[in-house]
Amino acid sequence: MEAGDGGVDRVVDSKDLQQQSKAFDKLTDRVEDRQLDSSRAQSAMASIAASAEAEKNAMRLREKELAAVKINAAEVDIIANELELDKKVAERTLREHKGDAVAAIRSLLH
Repeated sequence: MEAGDGGVDRVVDSKDLQQQSKAFDKLTDRVEDRQLDSSRAQSAMASIAASAEAEKNAMRLREKELAAVKINAAEVDIIANELELDKKVAERTLREHKGDAVAAIRSLLH
């Protein structure tokens, strides 16, 4: 019977080894999945950073374009006073409408 018991122990040990092997495989699969998720997260963050930088550059370019628009200071004063706005808002709106006071006022009223 001792020989039989030894054989049973080997089978049990074999089953234990198989279970341990499966558990280890599951563990390493999770680590690999986390690594893949980490690399995807890093690439997503890089993409977000690139799009944010592109957006900043577009805003800088837009501000330069607006600064280049010639406007009449008297029109800024009239719009600001008549519509009870801050002069900066009136000036910005007038610049956005390329100095067209009528279009700027319509935009502010709608």
